[in-house]
Amino acid sequence: MIVIKMPREFLYRGYTLEELKAMSMDEFIKLLPSRMRRSLRRGLTHEQRTLLEKLRASKKGDKPLKTHARDLIILPEMVGKTILVHNGKEFVEVKITEKMVGHYLGEFAITNKPVRHGRPGIGASRSSMYIPLK
Repeated sequence: MIVIKMPREFLYRGYTLEELKAMSMDEFIKLLPSRMRRSLRRGLTHEQRTLLEKLRASKKGDKPLKTHARDLIILPEMVGKTILVHNGKEFVEVKITEKMVGHYLGEFAITNKPVRHGRPGIGASRSSMYIPLK
């Protein structure tokens, strides 16, 4: 018997992406966790509002928009767009997928780089004098 796995349909709190896009902003806000719900009820900042307006006006093939608004919550209408999010040093390209709905933009542009420790060499420390250099 051959079992074929079909890709699972995306659901956010029991709603499909199309249903989420058809909802009003107030209905969608009720589905979010409390911190995000509070943030959106208080209103969008000027920077967040302009980014959303530019995203709504952009077409599929347009170049990605740059933003510093890391605290913007990803809405269903943003799915499929590409945004360049500033991480403090450079702009990181973020392609928004269905699974990102309800998260902050800043979660996908990491601000620190993991430390990569190399081998100890000459001058690294006192103990490195006794490590054979090949």
